[in-house]
Amino acid sequence: MQSRFRSDRRLTVRMTVTLFLLGLLYVAFVAALIVLLKSWVLVVVIAAGLLGAQYWFSDRIALYAMRGRVVEREEYPQLHGVVDRLCAVADMPKPLVAVSDLDMPNAFATGRNADHAVLCVTTGLLRRLEPDELEGVLAHELSHVAHKDVAVITVASFLGVLAGLIVRFAFYSQLFGGGRRDQNTAIVFLAVMSVSAAVYAISFLLIRALSRYRELAADRAAALLTGRPSALASALTKVTGDIARIPTKDLRTAQAFNAFYFTPALGAEPGLANLFSTHPSLEQRLEQLARISAELGEAATPGDAA
Repeated sequence: MQSRFRSDRRLTVRMTVTLFLLGLLYVAFVAALIVLLKSWVLVVVIAAGLLGAQYWFSDRIALYAMRGRVVEREEYPQLHGVVDRLCAVADMPKPLVAVSDLDMPNAFATGRNADHAVLCVTTGLLRRLEPDELEGVLAHELSHVAHKDVAVITVASFLGVLAGLIVRFAFYSQLFGGGRRDQNTAIVFLAVMSVSAAVYAISFLLIRALSRYRELAADRAAALLTGRPSALASALTKVTGDIARIPTKDLRTAQAFNAFYFTPALGAEPGLANLFSTHPSLEQRLEQLARISAELGEAATPGDAA
C-alpha cells in the first residue's frame, strides 16, 4: 500500500544504488572467504543465517538492546492517539508502539516492512516534548517506515556486522589456537583479517552516506505531512541540546544504534567528521526545515532560529 508521505525519488535511487554496491561487495566478500577458508558450505550457511536473523529479528534485537517494550493504549493513551492520527493522515498501517524507560530523549523505528514495524520512544522524550513537537518526531519516524528505508538500512548494515564478526572470530581463534599455528595458517589469518577489514570500511562509508540523506528525507516528509516544520525544528533543537548534557558513559549502549535514532547519541563530544556521521548536522536539518516553513508560509516562532 502506498502511503500519503510524499515520495522521494532521490532517496529511492540512493537506497537502490547502496544496496547494489553492497550486494556486489557481499558477493566478492563471500567468494574471497570461500577461497581463503576452502569451505563454501560453512561460509554460505553462516552468512545466510546471520542475514536472515538480522532481517527477521531486527525489531526484537533493537527493542531488547534499548530496554523497550510494546505498550497498549491503556498505558499510553496520548502516545497512541498521536500515532493513530498520523497513520490515518498518512494512510498507512499502524505499527506496534513501544516505550523505552531511558532518560535519553530519542525515538526510532524498526522492522522489515510497514506491516511488521515498531515505533519506539523513550520516556525521556515523552517527558520533554510538547504535543506538536512529539507529533513531528513521530511523523519523522513513520516516514522511515513508509519509505522502506528502515528495512534497507537493516539489510545494508548486515555486511558490516558480518565482517566485524569474522575479524573478531579470526582474531580470537588465532590468539587461543597457538598450538596449531603454522606459516600457511598465519597467511590465511592475515588475508581473512585484511579482506574483512576492507569490507567493513567500505560498507561503513556507504551506510553512513545513505543514513545522512534518509534523515533529511524523513525531516522533509514529516514537515510536509504535519504542515508544521517549526514544531519539528523545535523538537530537534530541544532533543539535541538535552542529549549533549547527558554523560557520555550513559550513552555508550545507545551509540550502537545511532543510525536508527531521531538524533544521534553523541553526548557532549563534537563527534567525528561528517564523512563518518550517521546524521546530517543540526544546522543542515534546521536550514532545510526553515526553507520548508517559508514555502508553506508558516509563521515563524522565536525559537525556530535557535
